[in-house]
Amino acid sequence: MRKLNDGPKIQEEKETVQKMIEIYCRKKHHQNELCDDCQDLLHYAHKRLSYCRFGEEKSACSNCKVHCYKPVYRKKIKAVMRYSGPWMLLYHPVYSVKHLLKK
Repeated sequence: MRKLNDGPKIQEEKETVQKMIEIYCRKKHHQNELCDDCQDLLHYAHKRLSYCRFGEEKSACSNCKVHCYKPVYRKKIKAVMRYSGPWMLLYHPVYSVKHLLKK
């Protein structure tokens, strides 16, 4: 079994994904709290980041050669990122710039 990743880069990635899912759920599902579907996606994304084989050396997931998400979740997270990306510049500009620099 692979060791859990809990370094600063992974924690930052988790925070970024969480912010994106929160924006998506708030704007698409009109929820103040994460709905069950978005909560499930967040839990899955955090789990995948915790077990990422690249650990602290990971690049942006969009550049990764390894597809660690199940197809259903990959489709969901792509929709979240596509929708939330532009909003991140408005709501969380620091996270956006850091993410863009990784690409």
